[in-house]
Amino acid sequence: MSRQISGFGYAVGAAAAFSLSGSLGSGLMTTGWSAGAAVCARILIGALLLAPLAVVALRGKWRLVPGAAPRMILYGMLAVAGTQLAYFQAVRYLPVAVALLVEFAAPVAVLLWLWVTGGQRPSRLTTLGAVVAAAGLVIVLDLVSGVEVNMPGIAWSLAAMIGLAVYFVLSSDESHGLPPVAFATGGLVVGGLLLALAGAVGVLDIATSTMSPVYAGREVPWWVALGLLGAVTGGLAYVLGIEGARRLGSRLASFVGLTEVLFVALVAWLLLGETPTIGNVVGGVLVVTGVVLVKLGEPEAPRAEDTVEAAIVTPRTGVEPDVEPDEVSQWPSASGEHGREGL
Repeated sequence: MSRQISGFGYAVGAAAAFSLSGSLGSGLMTTGWSAGAAVCARILIGALLLAPLAVVALRGKWRLVPGAAPRMILYGMLAVAGTQLAYFQAVRYLPVAVALLVEFAAPVAVLLWLWVTGGQRPSRLTTLGAVVAAAGLVIVLDLVSGVEVNMPGIAWSLAAMIGLAVYFVLSSDESHGLPPVAFATGGLVVGGLLLALAGAVGVLDIATSTMSPVYAGREVPWWVALGLLGAVTGGLAYVLGIEGARRLGSRLASFVGLTEVLFVALVAWLLLGETPTIGNVVGGVLVVTGVVLVKLGEPEAPRAEDTVEAAIVTPRTGVEPDVEPDEVSQWPSASGEHGREGL
């Protein structure tokens, strides 16, 4: 239970950190920064700041890097660079709210992936939670009035959704053994270099400025805003996201990640003076309700006593060995300790 509680803390923290990117980036863009330049700098600065921490975390574990490299490269290509590039292409054809709605349908893609590849069929509560959370997103993003869409924009938005789903699936995978900070650093290096290459060939518009952006009515040096963008929404956000996904699993973490849209509204209110609407509040309540329903619909973890009981049943006959409970408590545990302290 403590692992799941900390997982919620990490996942919500990641959502809050990611949500700052819009407001911090918006302030920079009012001074002449292009969106492509801001996101490229965000990822590269995040990688640079995490690198020393990754080196420390990998002490004695460098042998794990080659085995984890394919996953890190895929993470950087799809979860980091791919999602960003696809989103920027999508907003060329679609309103931002529509592109975000399609991208944030990633939890549904995660549900389908786990069902198809692992046989984890979503429960009725999980399905209901997905529907409620989706309804909340529609209201938060103010899509009830109707908008015009086109197929290229939808296609790019779906690509961004797949990238986001890959982010949750790979973030929850700890089979490679790399610490979260090391895995995040590798992914950000790959993603940042790909974004820089996209800027060099003209796929991303790269423009910068040294003018001071304004937040909450106060001018902030451009390098401070850029540093916060990289440190908080780049490095910190991805590490927290991996920590949370490993504790909650990709399915639940992906739905907790929807709270990012709520933090976006809150941060825009505090930094940019954009007052939340009634729709933001109602939609936010629905998103949170959907997350709670998904949590309630999660399969229960096996109880500790059930695990112990299963461990002392002989595998061939399914019959418990002829020993007394006190004798069992004296058996050495896998950790080399004895008795209940080793369970």
